[in-house]
Amino acid sequence: MLAKNQPLAYRMRPQKIEDVIGQQHLIGEGKIIYRMVKAKQLSSMILYGPPGIGKTSIASAIAGSTDYAFRKLNAATDSKKDLQAIVSEAEFSGSVVLLLDEIHRLDKTKQDFLLPHLESGQIILIGATTENPYINTNPALRSRMQIFELHPLTDDDIKMGLQQAINDSRGLADYPVTINENALDHFAHAANGDLRSALNALEVAVKSTNKDKNGEIKITLEIAEECMQQKAFTHDADGDLHYDVISAFQKSIRGSDVNAALHYLARLIVGGELITICRRLLVIAYEDIGLANPQAAERTVLAIDAAKQLGFPEARIPLANAVIDLSLSPKSNSSISAIDAAISDVKAGKGGHIPDYLKDSHYQGSKDLKHGVGYKYPHNYPNHWVKQAYLPETLRDRQYFKAGQTGKYERALEQYRQYLNKQ
Repeated sequence: MLAKNQPLAYRMRPQKIEDVIGQQHLIGEGKIIYRMVKAKQLSSMILYGPPGIGKTSIASAIAGSTDYAFRKLNAATDSKKDLQAIVSEAEFSGSVVLLLDEIHRLDKTKQDFLLPHLESGQIILIGATTENPYINTNPALRSRMQIFELHPLTDDDIKMGLQQAINDSRGLADYPVTINENALDHFAHAANGDLRSALNALEVAVKSTNKDKNGEIKITLEIAEECMQQKAFTHDADGDLHYDVISAFQKSIRGSDVNAALHYLARLIVGGELITICRRLLVIAYEDIGLANPQAAERTVLAIDAAKQLGFPEARIPLANAVIDLSLSPKSNSSISAIDAAISDVKAGKGGHIPDYLKDSHYQGSKDLKHGVGYKYPHNYPNHWVKQAYLPETLRDRQYFKAGQTGKYERALEQYRQYLNKQ
C-alpha cells in the first residue's frame, strides 16, 4: 500500500510495462523491452537519458510485469554490503531486478563483485544514468549489458501522465480537481520533458489550492505558473549534454542556421560557459569560415577579447555579434582540409628529402655540403617570385590546398595560385 505522504511521482510509478508513458521505441508492442518482458527473458541493461523521463519507471514496470523482486540502489552512495544483501536475496528467491542509479559511478570493487552474478542471471541489473555510457561506464560492465537510450517526453506524454494522476486512486482522485487546458499545457511545457517535475508541481498546486464555493479545486494557468515556476535550466559542465550542446552549436553555425546557433549560444551562456564559448568560436572562425571570410575571424577575435573583459552578463552582446556574423558568413574548410592532408602524409612517412638548396646555410661548411647552394631568392626577381621547386621530390606534384568558391578573398587566392602555375 502506497502512503499518501509519498510524492505523487512515486505513487504514480507504473506497475506494468503497459503503464509506462513514452519510450515507445523500447516498450511499445513488438519493441525490444516489450519482447523481453513478454518472453520473461530479461537481460541486464543500461537506461540512458535525462532526469525524469522514466528510467526508474521502466525498471519497476519490468519487475512488476515479470513478478520479479525489485530493488533499488545508488552506485555512488550504497555500499558493497548493500549489494551483498541483494545477492543473498537473489540466491534464495532465484532472481532479483536491481535498479542501480548513477551506474557510471560504480567503483571497481562493487563492479567486480556484481559481474559473476550478472553472468549467472541471478541479478538482472538495470543501470540508470544521465551520462553517455559509451564514454562514462566501465567497458567490462558495459560489455555485459544492453544499452538503451531514452528520449525526453513530449508535452502530450506529460499531459497524459498528469491526467492519469488526477484520475487515479493512487494519485489525486480523492481531490475534486478540475484543471483548465492552459494550466495543463503550462505544466507540460515548463517541465521540459521531465514528468516527475510536472507531477510534483501538480501535487503542490492541488494541495495548496482551496475549494471554491462549489467544492471544486480549480487549477488555473496562474496557479500552474506559480507552482511550476520555470523549470531550472540544468547544465553540467562535465556531462554528456554539455558536449552535445557544443557540437550542436558548431554544427548550427556551420550550417548557417543563425537562430539555432543563437539558441545553443544561449544555453551555454546560461550555463556560464564563457571560456568554452570563446574557444569554440575561435575554432569555428578558422575551421568553418576560414578563407571564405578572413575578416570575420578577425572580428571574432575582437569580440572574444571584449567578452572576456566584460564578463557575463554583458559578454553575451559581443558573443551574439560573433555568432550572427559567423553563421551568415560564406563557409570554407579548405584550410583545415589542406593541413590535415599534409599531416596525414607526414604521419604516413611521406616526408621525403628536403631539396639541398632549401636547407639551412647559416653555418660554416654548409657550402661544402651544397646546402643552400642554388637557392633563388624570390625578392631578387620581378613580382617577388621565381619558379622553383619546394616540395620533396617524392611529393613534387602533391596539392594540399584546394580552394573553395564561396568567398571573394579565397577565389582571389586561387586565381593567383593558378597564375603562378602558368609562369
